[in-house]
Amino acid sequence: MKILVTGFDPFGGEAMNPAIEAVKLLPDTIKGAEIEKLEIPTVFHKSAEVVREKMNEFKPDVVLNIGQAGGRMGLTPERVAINQDDARIPDNEGNQPIDLAIQEDGQPAYFSKLPIKAMVEAMKNAGIPASVSNTAGTFVCNHIMYQTLYLVDKEFPEVKAGFMHIPFMTEQVLDKPNQPAMSLTDMARGIEAAIEAIVEYNDKDDIQVIGGATH
Repeated sequence: MKILVTGFDPFGGEAMNPAIEAVKLLPDTIKGAEIEKLEIPTVFHKSAEVVREKMNEFKPDVVLNIGQAGGRMGLTPERVAINQDDARIPDNEGNQPIDLAIQEDGQPAYFSKLPIKAMVEAMKNAGIPASVSNTAGTFVCNHIMYQTLYLVDKEFPEVKAGFMHIPFMTEQVLDKPNQPAMSLTDMARGIEAAIEAIVEYNDKDDIQVIGGATH
């Protein structure tokens, strides 16, 4: 099994982005799966071009995109990406699309093909705060999740793909009072646990969590 894990470069004036820094800390093999790590630009459309090129080269079975969502308490696998760019700030090349469709021939939304609830349970079992998220926003994180699932829909039907947000790392909140943060080591440990769940549930349905109980 081959898994492509991507992380964004720094954006929004930050010196570092925990997305790519945590990805760099992952082992090269997780539960027998080969892990390929890829830094992608925080740039609309260009990020998707980089991912598409690597998918053609590496031929992964799974693509897991990682991005930062400052203000969140834990790691949050995303359920859905919407066909809309609506940038509150410019990307790293000054693009700021407002209310634009990502792909004119794409679906209104694409749902994650990863076992997001099993991923959450695995991260919690590893002692990492985690929960399913139902909004990936409308910046480059939602964009790359949508674009990757669009590629799966149009070009790579055998690939499973999805996205997970991670919080600020501790070093980023020294000048951000009352913002939650997590150590880079813990974030990497959480991503690894999530990938273990992806491998385990590759050929079976996601778990169902009802009233706090797993079914």
